[in-house]
Amino acid sequence: MWTFIIRRLLQSVIVIIGVTLISFVALQIGGDPTFLFVSERATPEEIEMIRKALGFDQPLHIQYLTYLGNILQGDFGNSLSYRQPAMDIVLGALPATIELTVFSMIFAIGLAIPFGVFAALYRGTPVDGGIMTLAMFGQSIPNFWLGIMMILFFGLYLNWFPISGHVPLIMPLLQGDFMTALTNIPSSIYYMVLPGVAVGFYSLSRNARLVRSSMLEVLGQDYVRTARSKGISERAVVINHALRNAWLPVVTMVGLEFGFLLGGVVVIETVFSWPGIGRLVFNAINQKDIPVVQASVIVLSVIFIALNLIVDLIYARIDPRVKL
Repeated sequence: MWTFIIRRLLQSVIVIIGVTLISFVALQIGGDPTFLFVSERATPEEIEMIRKALGFDQPLHIQYLTYLGNILQGDFGNSLSYRQPAMDIVLGALPATIELTVFSMIFAIGLAIPFGVFAALYRGTPVDGGIMTLAMFGQSIPNFWLGIMMILFFGLYLNWFPISGHVPLIMPLLQGDFMTALTNIPSSIYYMVLPGVAVGFYSLSRNARLVRSSMLEVLGQDYVRTARSKGISERAVVINHALRNAWLPVVTMVGLEFGFLLGGVVVIETVFSWPGIGRLVFNAINQKDIPVVQASVIVLSVIFIALNLIVDLIYARIDPRVKL
């Protein structure tokens, strides 16, 4: 087990280094990055002086090693727009993104499992057809279009839910204000319904199909038929025998899905004016605030890699054959 963990940790370190390299190269693609840090009225002498001060006159490999060394020290540079450390700005927006992602994940997985199970149990019936039709539409509709339609119908026409805004939930917890966090739960969920459903609908559709296919495979196994022949109730057969074994591929998908949802909220946060990393990155790109974009990419990548590692360890715990 420890050999498996060490091997996965080393692989994760290599991936993180690759992410930092891509992030660094992205800074160079747009040309000389010095012009991002100087005024349009700067003289050639001032530009050259700033280029040397920032180290952009050095060879690329030296610049990258310096950049990597700064990251290891926690220095991601200062935001060009906010004039503050880029990482502080990203970490300030991260709780809102995590709140929205967790809500979307609960919505997607909480409905995908029963939908997939019922579709498998009633295979070939209108129940199966209706669920699979819904899943097909869910995987075909872009989340930003779905978000806009939900704003128009549920927000403006019916006036059931707010179309923008955010009530913090994680930040009060981090600050130790548990009473405020507890008080904010209903309002926070109320504001998360529309963006959360828009983000999680695609995940719901894909996971429902995955659960259905896994359940169909397991329901045809000999041990399931043996359990039924012993007179065990259908509910016990489905929950204790079929679903427990069909859960293995879903565990992997859940971990990956959380990472995909973190990246997928970029557009939705912009549509709903949600104050998370997605909206922050969108504004930073428009303002050419490269340090904020780089810090955001690295943070999201580290979270995604960490989630993959956790999923691998859980999967290895559930199915020991993976370690081999």
